[in-house]
Amino acid sequence: MNCSHHRSHARLGLAGRAVLCVAVGLAAATSALAQSKPAGEYPTRPIKLVVPYPPGGGADTLARLVSRGMADKLGTPVVIENKPGGNTAIASEYVANQPADGYTLLYVATAFVINPSLYKLRYSTENDFAPVAMVAQIPLIIVTNKQSPIHSVKELIAAARQSPGQISYATYGTGSPVHLAAELFQVMTDTKLLHVPYKGSAPGLTDLMGGQVQLAFGSIEPSLLLIRGDKLRPLAVTTAKRIAAAPDVPTVAEAGVPGFEAIGWNGIVAPAKTPPAIIAKLNGVINAVVQEPEMVKTLGHQGVELDVKTPAEMGAMIHGEIIKWDKLVKQADVKAD
Repeated sequence: MNCSHHRSHARLGLAGRAVLCVAVGLAAATSALAQSKPAGEYPTRPIKLVVPYPPGGGADTLARLVSRGMADKLGTPVVIENKPGGNTAIASEYVANQPADGYTLLYVATAFVINPSLYKLRYSTENDFAPVAMVAQIPLIIVTNKQSPIHSVKELIAAARQSPGQISYATYGTGSPVHLAAELFQVMTDTKLLHVPYKGSAPGLTDLMGGQVQLAFGSIEPSLLLIRGDKLRPLAVTTAKRIAAAPDVPTVAEAGVPGFEAIGWNGIVAPAKTPPAIIAKLNGVINAVVQEPEMVKTLGHQGVELDVKTPAEMGAMIHGEIIKWDKLVKQADVKAD
């Protein structure tokens, strides 16, 4: 199978063919590591990984890759259960109320740390969950169409200051990571842009190519496909450092907004009070899965950067992200749909 051709998807957009290719590679690389466990050693039955998104989306696709690798290394099934709705709150509340025994886990993305600022939740993002492991960082990117007179971040800032509220930008929804990245950009540059939210990445990028909007703050993978096809012009990525998948594209920080950083991310958490020994075992397994060479290579081509953190490091990141986005939501007066 040729693993170099990818099909775009809205949001994080991990390609279907890449899933199959990586899954085959993971199975080949890790099946030999699954060893019989002494009686009573965790896990002794299947593990459920709850995904707060519909099947087929970017987070769901990556969760399925990780679950296959976990199953191989743990020697037990890791079953995906999709529970979409409530901007991920339905799944989060469900897992928060499950036994803290390591058999029900929650796959989380950036919405996990944004939601406390936008919604009245019936659970505590920090107190009701125990961080397990990071999976990936998902860079965001600012793009224009090929006909745009704007060729750089500095030109964008100048144009936005000259015509406040007149330059429109697409995102995949109000309160989404890309929307808040755009709000952060406006706060840090003292500019005002016009937000046009869409239901997913694809329709927004389509309208951008057609000239209905002038910019997009978008997910990396679908945007990269269009950049490589000479359909869109990249201005900058939102990460602190340039990304390997687009080394010629500057960061927003180096392009004129020092200190700017806004990323999407994926990870796994468990109900609070899950035994530390179980957390540690899962962390080691997931860290090994996301460092498999085939997974790093294939997803890296799409701009997805696999990430490794200890549970403590992940907890500190979650705490910092909640504070960062809460401050921005209040400052920019962002309201949920």
